[in-house]
Amino acid sequence: MDSVTLYCTAALAAVGGIYWFVCVLGPAERKGKRALDLSGGSISAENVKDNYNQYWSFFRKPKEIETAEKVPDFVDTFYNLVTDIYEWGWGQSFHFSPSIPGKSDKDATRIHEEMAVDLIKIYRAMKPGSLYVSYEWVTTDKYRDDDEEHREVIQGIERGDALPGMRSYSDIAAAARRVGFEVVQEKDLAKPPAKPWWNRLKMGRIAYWRNHVVVVVLSAVGIAPKGTVDVHEMLFKTADYLSRGGETGIFSPMHMILCRKPEKASSE
Repeated sequence: MDSVTLYCTAALAAVGGIYWFVCVLGPAERKGKRALDLSGGSISAENVKDNYNQYWSFFRKPKEIETAEKVPDFVDTFYNLVTDIYEWGWGQSFHFSPSIPGKSDKDATRIHEEMAVDLIKIYRAMKPGSLYVSYEWVTTDKYRDDDEEHREVIQGIERGDALPGMRSYSDIAAAARRVGFEVVQEKDLAKPPAKPWWNRLKMGRIAYWRNHVVVVVLSAVGIAPKGTVDVHEMLFKTADYLSRGGETGIFSPMHMILCRKPEKASSE
């Protein structure tokens, strides 16, 4: 085999491998959005890198982010940057669910969502009044602000998920009551006997690395916008912080609170 034939064969094999890697193998967790579809949402391709840099600059000044006029733009920027990567590498449901033995991640998420709907239906049937259920990302009673590792983990989650100033679990019910809700039920669904919710993140580590290679290649050839690599790397690091938060028990993404708007207030 001469050098030209060898070169052509190698080139064809490389192209075929990339096609299989990107278009056939698909995302880390489930088939769905293609890697070739990665974009910056409503952010134009040429502005993805600048918007990513702005996102990080916002986080260096969290007090400014927390003002009412800053929050919508900050959150919009984050979700425009990450949504395509989420849908490609994670799935359509942007939340966690307890691991269920014998069930796939997809089934566990579906069961978790159905449980929330059932809770609302049950309480609606028992008592009158409009109901609202929410799952909050919180620090738990194990979190210690004077622990350097605890602070690093929580700050990493905050930066990677657009959550400046994450609330403590003890603040959630108080905030609901302060605005006039009655708290019907409050429970951390991440606590035992629930299985570790973070296993899905750890078990997908090889797939995340594979996806990162795909993103780098697509950005290098101009298919994915500049800045996509930075966003994917941010989410990859955030996955590690989330896992550490779950393992140490200092963080929960499933603090459930079921509230009711009082009848008197709703009739006024």
